[in-house]
Amino acid sequence: QVQLVESGGGLVQPGGSLRLSCAASGRTLDYYTIAWFRQAPGKEREGVSCISVKDSSTSFGDSVKGRFTISKDNRKGTVYLQMNSLKPEDTAVYYCAAALTGWTTLDPHSYDYWGQGTQVTVSS
Repeated sequence: QVQLVESGGGLVQPGGSLRLSCAASGRTLDYYTIAWFRQAPGKEREGVSCISVKDSSTSFGDSVKGRFTISKDNRKGTVYLQMNSLKPEDTAVYYCAAALTGWTTLDPHSYDYWGQGTQVTVSS
């Protein structure tokens, strides 16, 4: 089992920044990919970004490219999502997920473990 706990959500004005954290525990994460997804009311879950714990390769959804970055601290077992130039359409519940896979993917069906989510609201 892998346990995931998200933190760092909140209310921010358009153009602002937030950093989300995903603390992972349980099994060794060396062969996992950790991803961020988001879901706004009435919309499907959307892949935001992911990172391979083993080789640090990354992937981003088209709507966040150039604005969001993803990083990890293997020692702390934590993955970070730095969100800059936030827009109202970024408002959603953000979920952290883990997949035992050797490559990066933003297909939610590939992920076995999910956190509870953290709310991000971008509004003036």
